[in-house]
Amino acid sequence: MGHNNEKIEEIYKASTHVVLVKNDDEIIAVARALSDGVFNAAIYDVVVKEKHQGQGIAKRILEEFLNEFDSLSCIHLISTTENVEFYRKLGFKKLKTGMAIYRSLKLENEYTE
Repeated sequence: MGHNNEKIEEIYKASTHVVLVKNDDEIIAVARALSDGVFNAAIYDVVVKEKHQGQGIAKRILEEFLNEFDSLSCIHLISTTENVEFYRKLGFKKLKTGMAIYRSLKLENEYTE
């Protein structure tokens, strides 16, 4: 289940919303989301290259998604454990009923209770 270039391309093509941030010809940030366009959206993979972090890029990407999804009743976000506080500051809250099945024991140990 590795993230090779072919799978990454497939993931982004299947997403309903994709943001690429470039600095000259270099991609410095990416993010993607899936939405039904009526009620729900889920944001995944907000990634900013390390040397460009702390410049507000991820915040601007998320603000763009939140504006795009303004009419939806629910916006989910999947976060890595180290970024929970960042997303909380942008208004995201932990779910009481969120659940997942992870096929990787490593991911299950990190993200489930």
